Amino acid sequence: MIAYVFPGQGSQFPGMGKDIYESGNKAKQLFEEANQILGFNLANVMFDGTAEELKSTKYAQPAIFCHSVIGYLIKDNLSPDAVAGHSLGEFSALVAAGVLSFEAGLKLVQIRANAMQKACDLADGTMAAIVGLDDEIVEEVCHAVQGTVVAANYNCPGQLVISGERDAVIKSCDILKGKGARRALMLPVGGAFHSPLMQPARDELAEAIGKAAFSNPTCPIFQNVDGQAHTDALKIKDNLVQQLTSSVLWTQTMKNLKENGLSEVVEVGGNGKVISGMFKKLDRSIVTRPLND
Repeated sequence: MIAYVFPGQGSQFPGMGKDIYESGNKAKQLFEEANQILGFNLANVMFDGTAEELKSTKYAQPAIFCHSVIGYLIKDNLSPDAVAGHSLGEFSALVAAGVLSFEAGLKLVQIRANAMQKACDLADGTMAAIVGLDDEIVEEVCHAVQGTVVAANYNCPGQLVISGERDAVIKSCDILKGKGARRALMLPVGGAFHSPLMQPARDELAEAIGKAAFSNPTCPIFQNVDGQAHTDALKIKDNLVQQLTSSVLWTQTMKNLKENGLSEVVEVGGNGKVISGMFKKLDRSIVTRPLND
């Protein structure tokens, strides 16, 4: 099985996509289409914007989506056996699997980005990466700390991101350091993604997803909310809505891909190394490569 995987927020970088844009007319047309859909010149932000500009959720999410999806769509004869995407990357994976059109996917990503930004403005939330502890220890601390803090991203064995109210996250980090965490690092993010603090964004996104046309995928998509393979458009919709306030079960996704016969991982977008690195931490024997290799 060859799985195509797509990174999420945090994989943006200045100059991203310029090489794709310059590769031919098809790419140029897709970037122009993206500019029209969004109502601003995303290509200029991607090619010439600063790292600080690209951190903004308004720009980061459509930029990462376009970088991955346009890079995928300009290739000929790609036929993944399965797809998966980390958080935002799940929208890119849905386009690759034929569930969403490029236009429909980008419109949903823009709605998602704007809704998440509004949710971030409503509550003082943040996230932190915890390295070097068993998941169960991190979960127990989150449950015990006063306030809202949850395990948000199960990235790979020994690496878990927590998310929630700022004070609760800081308190959790202090406790986890005392329990032997190698690192408890506050992340430079604008809010508490994949936590209950994203409920207002989930409500807004649910309405948009409900109205969007979803097709059954051309190959299974392994989704974040349960790490399982899905092929039914209605179930995929439901899982995508839940994703905003649910944990990203990426470790389980990788394990399930492996159990289903995974032989190679092709990373589409970003620097081509983030998701591949997670697979290597799970099992160094898994072959990984960036799409453009």
